[in-house]
Amino acid sequence: MPDRILTSHAGSLPRPEDLIALNERRAEGDFSDEPAYLSRLRAAVADVVARQRDIGIDLVNDGEYGHSMGQRYDYGTWWTYVFERLANIELTDLTISEIPQAKAKPGEIRLASFGERRDWQAFLDAYLDPTAGVGLPNRAAIAPVCRGPISYQGQDDVQRDIADMKAAMAAAGVSDGFLNSVAPGSCARFGNDFYADDEEMMYACADAMREEYTAIIDAGLVLQLDDPAIAENWDQINPAPSVEDYRRFTRKRVEALNYAIRDLPAERIRFHLCWGSWHGPHITDIPMADIVDVMLEINAGAYSFEAANVRHEHEWKIWRDVKLPAGKVILPGVVSHSTNVIEHPELVADRIARYAEAVGRENVVASTDCGLGGRVHPQIAWAKLDTLVKGAELASQRLWG
Repeated sequence: MPDRILTSHAGSLPRPEDLIALNERRAEGDFSDEPAYLSRLRAAVADVVARQRDIGIDLVNDGEYGHSMGQRYDYGTWWTYVFERLANIELTDLTISEIPQAKAKPGEIRLASFGERRDWQAFLDAYLDPTAGVGLPNRAAIAPVCRGPISYQGQDDVQRDIADMKAAMAAAGVSDGFLNSVAPGSCARFGNDFYADDEEMMYACADAMREEYTAIIDAGLVLQLDDPAIAENWDQINPAPSVEDYRRFTRKRVEALNYAIRDLPAERIRFHLCWGSWHGPHITDIPMADIVDVMLEINAGAYSFEAANVRHEHEWKIWRDVKLPAGKVILPGVVSHSTNVIEHPELVADRIARYAEAVGRENVVASTDCGLGGRVHPQIAWAKLDTLVKGAELASQRLWG
């Protein structure tokens, strides 16, 4: 039982410029200096773990450094890294209209293309204005298309990530660490030129990604499943479906995820939900109240979600009425990736206290809305983690005395 508010974050942290450059070369197919890359990657992971420890983050990770596919993929590496780890995913230069669409069964809703998001359409002028400060996600001109049976081929990559993380933890004297991995519902958003329908492709991703999930847990690390699709898909269905139809659509993704993590220990799994981390208006986000019970059906021990950005901060109130299952923990974001303003520690403490009063102080870990790497300047990202720790200290004084 903790005697204070612990701290963590959602995953992605700022990458060193030289590591970005090395990843850029690898993304373009240049693997000529692989020993130098692997050496620099391990050193960078050691540095980022030590920096988290020095700031005071309790539950640390590798910054997702092993997931990078180069600068041209922007901050979509939380998802794009699987393009290399899954067989028969082909990167193409197809236009949106040329991408083979994942098929839906008769009567089912389906995802529209990224360019048909309702938020983008409602604020098209702003999104197209380079001076507006509005950022599009996954801006790279690539289109991943499934051309054959999906299987996992990232065994060496995930073992490298595990080895780098465990070496960094040992050097830093850190005992609790996690690695991120994409969940099946968010993974299976490829163009589909092979499977009969969307659901069949999703379960193929579930079978394949289970190898990665199992490897992380077997190594003694915590597995974080990144699954913005659970909330974000709502904006990518055009026209908007009914809430009940969307809940049915989403439950299938939850069922696929639970299938992928069957028999794995829930206490070693945390789940991350967000509404898409791009900088935009987000007026078409589905309310948390409409999906929170669906999220809690996932067989995880902890749930991470956006709670600090101005579109969702008010939703702490729903936790007064939501019954958090026994033994479960929540990781609300109490600093946001969506603003350059660094939150005051008192504000962070206020946000933490609201959740603690709603679900119990022992059931709250202070976290970030989403990954900070690529969303704000590195200097700002680290300052946000510092204010997160200071806010948690203030909250702990209030809650424990």
